[in-house]
Amino acid sequence: MKRRSFLTAAGAVAAGGMGLRLARSHDECGMRAPVFVGRAGSYSEDLERIIRDGLAELGLGRPAVEGRTVLLKPNLVEPIRTEPHVNTHPAVVRAAAQVFRRWGARDVLVAEGQGHCRDSRLVLDESGLGPVLAESGLQFLDLNHDDVVRVPNASRYTKLPELMLPATLGRADLIVSMPKMKTHHWAGVTLSMKNLFGVMPGVCYGWPKNVLHHSGIAESILDINAAVRPHLAIVDGIIGMEGDGPIMGTPKAAGLLVMGTNLPAVDATCARLMGIDPLRVAYLAGSSGFLGPIQSRHIAQRGEAVAPLVQPFRLLDHPSLAYLRDVPGPVGT
Repeated sequence: MKRRSFLTAAGAVAAGGMGLRLARSHDECGMRAPVFVGRAGSYSEDLERIIRDGLAELGLGRPAVEGRTVLLKPNLVEPIRTEPHVNTHPAVVRAAAQVFRRWGARDVLVAEGQGHCRDSRLVLDESGLGPVLAESGLQFLDLNHDDVVRVPNASRYTKLPELMLPATLGRADLIVSMPKMKTHHWAGVTLSMKNLFGVMPGVCYGWPKNVLHHSGIAESILDINAAVRPHLAIVDGIIGMEGDGPIMGTPKAAGLLVMGTNLPAVDATCARLMGIDPLRVAYLAGSSGFLGPIQSRHIAQRGEAVAPLVQPFRLLDHPSLAYLRDVPGPVGT
């Protein structure tokens, strides 16, 4: 599959998303959600403390976790040892796992169905996550080859009548999306909602999930999130990626961890922090009033204020992304 051949189509999809936005209620159907923004200057900081404090600000703690199975879904889209800004950093995964363990989780699993490389052992080694999982005693589950459960595609943004989900998701009481904060040459941004492409089994959807790309990226993101209904997002924005993401971009040191229980609200906040209007991102516009709120007045900000931390992420210089790049004034409302 040639990724560049879809750029213009992605712009058209984005325009469709704008239509979806306009069709939504100004009130976003009464949906409201809190999002926590925390500073983290490097991966050597006490990330466990930042994540624990952030989740506590969101009302989470031992009562919400004790005795439950937690599934962490990092982004391991492309394992390149020399380019760690491509994937969720292992230190963030380890810190999150430690928080849930200290809160009495029955089990903490790490699971991914990476989009490109079929060799999961190579992915774990090259990403640096494998040694961390071994040291921490964390189990990794390869979702690309998991048993499959068929579920109706209730939202039907794509024409897919049903979705094939990994059976492992059914074992989890809490599903945590842990993406990297990155730009994306088709979707504009890739954050916690887009990260769920990685739960879809490669044995059903191909590498890199070609069935979903052909069905529409924004539409697929909405259908997957509506079906999976993840519980939490923890975004690794300590060093993100700008430019030609999600694989070939350059590092962007934003120094942030962003988390929340509503993924559209988290992604909309991240987009603002990246200097991108979430109302112009097709899948976020489609989420508005359907899966969550994306307007800032409907998101209760916890931790750091957003405005002082906005650091514009450079977008790929392509006409199909002009609708995201050429925005005057403050980003979003």
